[in-house]
Parts: sequence; structure tokens; C-alpha cells
Amino acid sequence: MSALQVDNLFKNYAGVQALKGLSFEVAPGECVALIGPNGAGKSTCFACLAGQQLPTQGHVRWQGESLDGLTATQRLQRGVARTFQVAHTFDALTVLQNIQLVWRGTNTAALQNGWSVLKRLDHVAARSATTLADSVGLKSSLHLLAGELPYGAKKRLELAMALAGLPPHQPGLLLLDEPAAGLGAQERSAMMALVRSVMASLTQQVTVLYTEHNMDAVFGVADRVLVLIDGELAAQGTPHSIAENVLVRQRYLGQHFQVPKSTGVQHA
Repeated sequence: MSALQVDNLFKNYAGVQALKGLSFEVAPGECVALIGPNGAGKSTCFACLAGQQLPTQGHVRWQGESLDGLTATQRLQRGVARTFQVAHTFDALTVLQNIQLVWRGTNTAALQNGWSVLKRLDHVAARSATTLADSVGLKSSLHLLAGELPYGAKKRLELAMALAGLPPHQPGLLLLDEPAAGLGAQERSAMMALVRSVMASLTQQVTVLYTEHNMDAVFGVADRVLVLIDGELAAQGTPHSIAENVLVRQRYLGQHFQVPKSTGVQHA
């Protein structure tokens, strides 16, 4: 059975069709890249999957359960978390506090206003949050403000925050919207290696769907690639079969595209 099923997804904005009957499936534990030119509908797809937007038509199922009509919070409670193209962190909080704030449904609404919020937050899953920070290479930065981190570290913090929000002991879906955006080549490689290593180290099974423009963060990383063009699925397959696809070369990769050299990312 597929972990994620997307069936005939449409999304219209004032008469403009951003998604045009998009359908695909992702297997449990798979790491799949969603690629395509700007304006192809990748971020719209993610927003519809994560619950920031509702599709005009179509259905989304996760682990056999319909997500139709559910809010982003309700989907997170069912194991669907996402990151964004520009890292979303709370810059006035420390690295540890950022993770604690989203830890597995922490009821921040029940926290009092003012400094007492931080005092209470400091007692939320401190050991587990520290372990998670360590897993993304941020243990030495636990007490730095997120606003003081270099951008690459912010992206790793956002990954940790997405993982922190997943319910324990059940499969999780990570929707990573351009996890390597804004990073240099070496940082991109390190970031994608981190994603794969985190997938392998967690006790729960995690499935990953990510968008990316940097092909070195796709080849040698993704198990499979989906190509979105003009809101439609133009092709899908292994990274190397996609690299040889005539339509994908014409519409996106370019006729002279060459597969990037190995990133050194090891699959689980």
C-alpha cells in the first residue's frame, strides 16, 4: 500500500489553474524529489498536501486516511509536517526553545503570556529536544538565538522543528520545500545527507517528499523523481531515467544537461 496518495488534484486561483489533475503515489519510507520550472505548481502542491491551502478538487490520503478538509494542525497530528523555501524559525528564541515550542503538540495556547512562557517552555521535553538538536548537528548551538545562526544552520533547525512536531510511534511524512535553497554546493550535499541519515536513524518510519531546483540535491539523493510542468505530472521515474527523458530535457533540464557528480549521499 502507498503511504501517500494524491488523486486528481486541481487548484484554481481566480481562474488560473495552478494544478491540473495531479495524481501520484509515494511508497512508505521512500525519498522522492518533486522538480520542475518556476511556476510549475510545486509549492501549491505542497500547500495542498500540508493543509495551508485546500484544493479546488481532488483527494489526498495519508496511510489510507483521507486528509480532505483537514487543517495544517490536524494533518500534523496525523504525521504530516513541512518546511518552507525560506527557513521559518522563531528568531527571538534559542535553538532548544524553537524545538521545544513545537514538540509533539505542545499546547502553547495554555502557556501564560510574558516571561513565564519561556520558563515553562524550558521544561518541555528538554532531553528529547536536545537529542534531536544533536541529530541535526546543532548540539553546540542549543542556547544561541535562532536569529544568530548562519542560514545553513537555520535550515537544519527548521528540519528539527518539523521532526519535533511529528507524533511519536507512527509513520511520518516530511514535506521539504527546497531544503537546500540558498545553500552552497557543499552545504547542499551536507543537508541532503542529513535528511537521509535522519530518515535512517529514527525509530519511526519517515517518508520524504521534497522540491528542489538544484540537481545535485536530486541525483544521488532521491529514490525517485516526479516532474511537474504547468501543473501536470509530466514524467516520473528514477533520477537517471528522468535525466534521459526527452520532454523533461526540452521543458526543464535543457538539452545539454549532464548528471551531477556523486554528492556522496548514502541511501539508507
